[in-house]
This record gives sequence, structure tokens and C-alpha cells, in this order.
Amino acid sequence: MATYYSPLKFLHFKNHLAGLDQGEIVAPVHIRVKPTNHCNHNCWYCAYRADNLDLGDEMVLKDSIPAERMLALAHEFVSMGVKAVTFSGGGEPLLYKPLPEVIEILATGGVRIAALTNGSNLKGRVADAFAAHGTWIRVSLDAWDDESYVKSRGAKGRDFSRLIENIRNFTAHSTQCVLGVSLIVGHDNHRHIMEVCSLLRDCGVNHVKVSGAVVSNDAAGNNSYHLTIKNEVEQQIKAAQALTDNSFSVLNHYHDLEDRFEKQYGTCPFLQFLTVVGADQHVYTCQDKAYTQSGRMGSIATRSFKEFWFSEESQQFLKTFDPSTQCGHHCVSHAKNLAIHEYLSLDQEHVNFV
Repeated sequence: MATYYSPLKFLHFKNHLAGLDQGEIVAPVHIRVKPTNHCNHNCWYCAYRADNLDLGDEMVLKDSIPAERMLALAHEFVSMGVKAVTFSGGGEPLLYKPLPEVIEILATGGVRIAALTNGSNLKGRVADAFAAHGTWIRVSLDAWDDESYVKSRGAKGRDFSRLIENIRNFTAHSTQCVLGVSLIVGHDNHRHIMEVCSLLRDCGVNHVKVSGAVVSNDAAGNNSYHLTIKNEVEQQIKAAQALTDNSFSVLNHYHDLEDRFEKQYGTCPFLQFLTVVGADQHVYTCQDKAYTQSGRMGSIATRSFKEFWFSEESQQFLKTFDPSTQCGHHCVSHAKNLAIHEYLSLDQEHVNFV
């Protein structure tokens, strides 16, 4: 089965690596867009809503990118040569009404499309748009039945059953769009991993990525939370991986987190590959720092994304942003930054000795 998750994807983009090496600014390969902060769920582990987490502390729930601005951004991304756009939260991106039209513009312009979603609105025109143009969709899930779904995210009584129906209907499409599930593990569901994976395989899901819930602003707090369930989780994942066949796999992303909080490097080169546009029309460094003052690069409410990205303001930010002092949180791009820094530090007199 093909590999979907890897910290080495940046190696495909030699122009960006050359730009980093020469101190030049290039258009992002991938932009994550948060079109709306409205969400129909209230997940206990959501970094943007959990009171005990620092991330997303300046998010305004009513913010949404105006439709005409979002359509203009789609055309900009095409003209800049952006390769991929992922729609995510903030809120629930598939509730954003202009999304099918935005997807059409991007896809027509050759931009790859993806979404991170709770799956509640993966139906109708939105589902049809992703079936026709999407590269992948990943549904976030942490429950195993209707009762647990209500408890974990404040959903309605039959919403888990409706989600499973949405997934079955989508995978029944004649589509190339890969449907995966991000299974978020905590104390309440850790004995149900095998059960959920079996159900999802029967629904036609391509893969399940098992990850531990991030519940603290530091590694010690997270590892302490997972300590008492870790052995059971590992057994459940091992059992679930026995379900692997040519069309389904279980990916183990459940691990201690101490290596993803402290940063020893002084720049974030991955910013040149992936950046974030929030529903408040600000550009942010990454999904981990969206809706925070330290992650806010600048506003595009009254200027184009292209104008901002290549501005002196943006260049100064990219050159001076220091993860070692400003990113003490969990970072999904940490392994990628380590790999890029190692690549850029290679002595050119010695690279031939592979």
C-alpha cells in the first residue's frame, strides 16, 4: 500500500529547498485554509476549544471568510502555483456553504484538494465535490457508538450512526478520493480501538491513523495522562493491524510526545512549504499556532495573499521567527523541520559520499 504520511515529502520540491538555501521566499506548496470557526460539535480534545490548552486562545467562533474573498483566494492560489489546499478547523469546514464552488475553482486550476472534518456534512453537494476532485479526506473520530459520540463531543443522539452512513455512502462513490479516519485515543475509548477499526474497514475506509489525544501544554502532562492506558492501547493497535489487507491499514501514531515540544533550531523552514489561512483572514505559521498572537504572521483582509506573502513584512517574519523560544507546544511539523535543517546543513564537499 502507498505511503501517505511521511516527513520526507519536502524532498519532491527542489525549488523550495534551493530557495531556503539561498534565502529566497517562494510560494507555499500547501496551504491549510480554515474557512469558518463555526462547528456543530464540541470535542473534548479540540485544541481550539479546550480551556486547559493554550492553542487557539484568540479564536472568535463567529468568524468565517466572506464568500467573495474565499473565491478570490482560490483564484490566487491557482495563479501562484500552490500545489495543494486542505480545508480544516477552526470549525467544521464542510459546513462552509461556498465550499463546492471553491473546490471547483481550485481543481480546475490543478490544485489538489483535501479536508480534515468530523464528517457530519460529508453528503450532498460537498460529498459530490470531494468525490469528483478530492485527493483525500480524513474524518476525526473518538467514539464507537451513538452514546459515546454524544458524550465525547456533544453530538445529537443518532449522529454516530449518521456519520457511519455518510462514510458508507462516500466510499460507495466511484471516486479516487482516499477516505481515512484519525482515531483520537483517550481514557474513555482506549479499549475500543480494535472494534472501531473493524467497523471502519467494513465501511470501506482506506486507513485509520491512531493518535493519542493531546491534553496538556507540555510533554510531561501528556505522557502522564497516557501512562495508565498505554499498554492496552498498544495491544489494541496490534490486534487492529491484523485487519490489514490490500485496501485497509491501521497506522500507529500513538507515542510519547517529549520529542515534539522542545525545539533546538532557530528557524522554521517548513513555513515555506505549508502555511495557514484562518477564518479571521490572518495568515498563521501553522495549524498548531493558528489563532495565537505568536503564530500570527499578518492580515490579508485588505490585500491579496500573494501581496502579503512576498511583502517585506512576511519576509522579515519568516527570517526572525524562532521556534526555540516561540514554539514550546506540541508540533506536528517537528520531524519535518529536523529533516530540512539536516538537509540544509550538509557539507557540499561531502554529499557525494552517500
